[in-house]
Amino acid sequence: MTLPRTATTFPPPVMEARRWLEGVDFTAERPLINVSQAAPVEPPHPDMRRAMADAVLNDDSVHLYGPVLGLPEIRTELAARTSKIYDGTVDASQVAMTSGCNEAFAAAISALCAEGDEVIVPVPWYFNHKMWLDMAGAKAVPLVCEGDMMPDPWDAAKLITPRTRAIVLVTPNNPTGAEYPDDLVTAFYDIAKSRGIALIVDETYRDFHASTGLPHSLFKRDDWDQTLIHLYSFSKAYRLTGHRLGAIIASSERLAEIEKFLDTVTICPSQVGQHAALWGMQNLDQWLSGERDEILTRRAAITEHMPKLAAKGWKLLGLGGYFAYMQHPFAHASAELAPLMVREAGVLCLPGTMFYPENNSAGDKELRIAFANLDAAGIAALFERLETLDLPLR
Repeated sequence: MTLPRTATTFPPPVMEARRWLEGVDFTAERPLINVSQAAPVEPPHPDMRRAMADAVLNDDSVHLYGPVLGLPEIRTELAARTSKIYDGTVDASQVAMTSGCNEAFAAAISALCAEGDEVIVPVPWYFNHKMWLDMAGAKAVPLVCEGDMMPDPWDAAKLITPRTRAIVLVTPNNPTGAEYPDDLVTAFYDIAKSRGIALIVDETYRDFHASTGLPHSLFKRDDWDQTLIHLYSFSKAYRLTGHRLGAIIASSERLAEIEKFLDTVTICPSQVGQHAALWGMQNLDQWLSGERDEILTRRAAITEHMPKLAAKGWKLLGLGGYFAYMQHPFAHASAELAPLMVREAGVLCLPGTMFYPENNSAGDKELRIAFANLDAAGIAALFERLETLDLPLR
């Protein structure tokens, strides 16, 4: 019997992890440290919330269907902003709003792939990407990252077949935090272009990149839109997770195909979310710079405390964006260790096995720590709990 689409993939990992909390009591002296989900828990900037409230009260259009690809004003603003950030050329006709960055990815894959087509994805991979590829009937072809968690473009080239439709990069990476340098991204672009396939670059965590230089130079290419499909999220930058707003930048021809998908799934992205993101891009650059500084401060705290864990056999494999990706020293496989850590240490994180194919055992040794919601003191407490874990070693 043929399985329904949803039965072809695994349950949502974050929801699975939350079930590990059932029956476990946490005290005021030892509260839960939740580093399982990479999402802000604080509300948007107060002035943004006032702008959103004003739109709800005084702009009747926010309560109606809007354009499928987004409001013209925000498409124009994001085109100009992207052109400035990347020192390139992006037109509003190449920009579309989506209901979150996950929908942007789903829309891109739906416009690229037929049943049985292949998409090359660096491993460890973002599990929602794998889930959508499963449900779309496309094959996720794993590109294993070694050592520094950087994918090798030449290894990717060897994986391309007549059924390959795209290569996917996430930078800064989820789950590893690795920030891909321009020469690496450019090498992938050149391979994709030469083989007539798309390069999907998801930069959800771009605003928290450690470098102040150009994230990459792809938008400088004259014909970038024939190869590049760029994904972005407003959720992290402006704390708009509940308003579900992402973006996709690609050729107008691709967007015409993507529009078919969006129209049948959500009809239009959140009007309130679009007004919020537009206001944010026009008014909150200084505030967003401060948000980035705070994330970099927390990243530095990870580096500062890491020697304590290294002395216990831990290894930091990747650090950037919202993530520290670690190799643990324990005999337990990470799928057993992560639930155990809830009970033994009051720490909720995700095991590496959630980011690997089933037949790859590398994830048994790895854990993802999403640290964006811990301040420096919280990070110190996290490392103290990890340091005192008393479990059998490998």
